Amino acid sequence: MKFKIAAMAVFSALMINVPAHANELNGTEIKQKLEGKRVFLATRWGIEFPLVYAGNGKVTGDGSGTGLGQYFAPTETGTWWIKGNQMCQRFPTWYDGRTFCFRLEETGTETLIWKRNDGRSGTARIG
Repeated sequence: MKFKIAAMAVFSALMINVPAHANELNGTEIKQKLEGKRVFLATRWGIEFPLVYAGNGKVTGDGSGTGLGQYFAPTETGTWWIKGNQMCQRFPTWYDGRTFCFRLEETGTETLIWKRNDGRSGTARIG
């Protein structure tokens, strides 16, 4: 009985982080949500990677404070734009200059799920 109660408590605690629902954003909503904002991508290393989406279509990623600089150039500025109901971005050298497009789902006022056109997905928060 104690095990069952403990298991239920752990399960309940984990459920706090699971969104009850996600609202897929359209192109206009994506632009309003990102433009002029700093977005922190959750990484598999448990640190957040910041990207700043400027209103002029520039996006700057700065991983210099994350310790990930050993894997790629720590700071780079690329471009971002809205295409239909997706946000697309391209950096000069990151990901070999390839363009990726993302569908975004709002899970809270400042939290998102992103789904990249190559099948990858993750979470982010707007700061």
